[in-house]
Amino acid sequence: MKSVTVNIQTFLGIVTLLLSLWEASCTESSSSGSHLHSQHSGATLRREKRSWVWNQFFVLEEYTGNDPLYVGKLHSDVDKGDGNVKYVLSGEGATSIFIIDEKTGDIHATKRLDREEQAYYTLRAQAVDSLTNKPVEPESEFIIKIQDINDNEPKFLDGPYMAGVPEMSPVGTSVIQVTATDADDPTYGNSARVVYSILQGQPYFSVESKTGIIRTALPSMDRELKDQYLLVIQAKDMVGQMGGLSGTTSVTVTLTDVNDNPPRFSHKIYRYKVPESLPVASMVAKIKAADADVGPNAEMEYRIIDGDGLGMFKVSANKETQEGVITLQKGLDFETKENYTLRIEATNKNIDPQFLSLGPFSDITTVNITVEDVDEPPIFTSPLNKMIVSEAAKVGTIIGTVSAHDPDASNSPIRYSIDRNTDLERFFNIDAMTGVISIAKQLDREMNAVHNITIFAMESQDPTQVGRGVAIITVMDINDNAPVFAIEYETFLCENARHGQVIQTISAVDKDEPPNGHRFFFALTPEVASNLNFTLRDNKDNTASILTKRNGFRRQEQSLYKLPILIVDSGSPSLSSTNTLTIKVCDCDQEGIAQSCNAEAYMLSAGLSTGALIAILACVLTLLVLVLLIVTMRRRKKEPLIFDEERDIRENIVRYDDEGGGEEDTEAFDMVALRNLNVMRDTKTRRDVTPEVQFFSRPAYKTLPDNVIFREFIWERLKEADIDPSAPPYDSLQTYAFEGNGSVAESLSSLESLSTDSDQNYDYLSDWGPRFKKLADLYGNSESNIFS
Repeated sequence: MKSVTVNIQTFLGIVTLLLSLWEASCTESSSSGSHLHSQHSGATLRREKRSWVWNQFFVLEEYTGNDPLYVGKLHSDVDKGDGNVKYVLSGEGATSIFIIDEKTGDIHATKRLDREEQAYYTLRAQAVDSLTNKPVEPESEFIIKIQDINDNEPKFLDGPYMAGVPEMSPVGTSVIQVTATDADDPTYGNSARVVYSILQGQPYFSVESKTGIIRTALPSMDRELKDQYLLVIQAKDMVGQMGGLSGTTSVTVTLTDVNDNPPRFSHKIYRYKVPESLPVASMVAKIKAADADVGPNAEMEYRIIDGDGLGMFKVSANKETQEGVITLQKGLDFETKENYTLRIEATNKNIDPQFLSLGPFSDITTVNITVEDVDEPPIFTSPLNKMIVSEAAKVGTIIGTVSAHDPDASNSPIRYSIDRNTDLERFFNIDAMTGVISIAKQLDREMNAVHNITIFAMESQDPTQVGRGVAIITVMDINDNAPVFAIEYETFLCENARHGQVIQTISAVDKDEPPNGHRFFFALTPEVASNLNFTLRDNKDNTASILTKRNGFRRQEQSLYKLPILIVDSGSPSLSSTNTLTIKVCDCDQEGIAQSCNAEAYMLSAGLSTGALIAILACVLTLLVLVLLIVTMRRRKKEPLIFDEERDIRENIVRYDDEGGGEEDTEAFDMVALRNLNVMRDTKTRRDVTPEVQFFSRPAYKTLPDNVIFREFIWERLKEADIDPSAPPYDSLQTYAFEGNGSVAESLSSLESLSTDSDQNYDYLSDWGPRFKKLADLYGNSESNIFS
């Protein structure tokens, strides 16, 4: 089939070429000068004296023959056919693609030509003398043009295509334009003239044959039924005639959404149950109106349009799910109302006026909410109780009463208590049955003016149900605090002070808070009111000034004055306090700034002189010296029984992990103290214990039995410890390394086995077999075995 198609294309190309040659021959003018002969191509000649000028040759592309393709012939009038003229060809493709017969001037193409690669070639021709190579004709330029055939199919360079069109669009709505290109020559024949057709996608879409514009072909295409279509578009050259080449592309058309579907509730009535303990702002239920549209066309608005729960509930749209969320606005109470009915409307936010005829774009449903009874904690009649009490109130005084009740139908009795975390010092009590609050501890407003306590109310039948209330108790002030100095004053008096000079201004503070504010009165105490040094002036503004009553003060006479001042408040009853102002006499500079002050005190009320103060100090020093002497003497009389802390072995066990060299090792430590039991020790007298019996001698241990030896050894050591003056006066643990006087078996060491004094016979070792032969040789009695 493919070969038939190629033959048809070749035949059509030859026919087209013959027609073009015939047209060219009709327009060619004869000449008597130089001329051109051609079989498969034509050249238009123009006569100018001796014509050697032409415009172009034509050659068919895609020639598939085995022999070189004849293009045309060059000829000059000078050429008489005797071989004296030679033709030369140069330019594009000369010798590589195009060759010329030097004698005849025939031009041939040696390669297959493709117009889409190169449409024409520019060459130069010249006739020269074959002997001298001198030109007999001037060089002339000509063109070989490649004649096109239909060998390229149309192609969609931008395919495949994606497009969108709104659903429900009218017939003829433009969707997209597709374009195909053909590489053939558009100026020659119909090889590049393309027409479009639709192979797949009918009857929904159509395409304009010349422009390639795709349009809708059916009305009311619904996205909710089918939202995507696949189209196949064909482009065919030769104006769509038989034998033309074609190419295809795909176009995916998506229907975009429009708001053509109103919202609809799936139920006309919804029923929900909620507990009465549901917290405020909690979600009660979700409802949703179905809408087949998507995106902004499916956005909803919900509102409550009717019902008895307008103030109790609120509905809002969830922007992500487009659900209507019903939330609680006020607390529920089963005992007050058990059921609520709401009528809720859902409406599209974005309504398209073109589709109002499909509406209405809203729907209404009914929501029934049933309140379920739960066991609720007690509720206080007033969640915040404010009470006032005087700080002078006595313990047991009733301050106020709180009240709570069980909201449930059971109406369980209530018991009251105070949250002690809010009344850590237990200032208040509450009657468990009546809720009466009373004072349990004396109040002090200055310590705590307001008490914020939490009251618990719990059901008697179910103690886990607890309600909470707050009682704010304000303590009213009474005048129970005397005024005192506002600060600790440090007053300096210059020696050159003048009479009537103000040396200090004082003020007072009072912890109490009278309703009309403080009013303080200042005066000197009666015992110093008539002193000759200082006086006080009440400024009537809760301050007072201290003034001098004479000129000049001397530090040598008295450097320190104590001035007691009486301060009285305006309370009822009024309270007063005496505060002492310390005045130091100082040496001042010319500007009145103190330079140095002495610290000798002088009490105006007591009238102590400097000499008396010195005498008192001397007595105190003497007493201190006596106390130090007594303490020193007592310490010298006490001699410690233990001089070295390292020797204190009270209730201690000292363990030494030391293994000596045995009995023969006499260098590690002295064994004489253990072995020589007959050595007499010096008798030492213990200071704190008077021994009843003195031991001057001891029996020899060698003459006593073994058990007596150890008993005597221990008794001897015990007596020594009792009379030892350096031993501690309390029970202690003594450890002695005593093993007795010796053994009947003497030494068991194998080192003495070879001595001549040993009567042990080891001859039996030779009877034990070859394994003990070495031992039998070493320890046998045979002298030959020993000394060999």
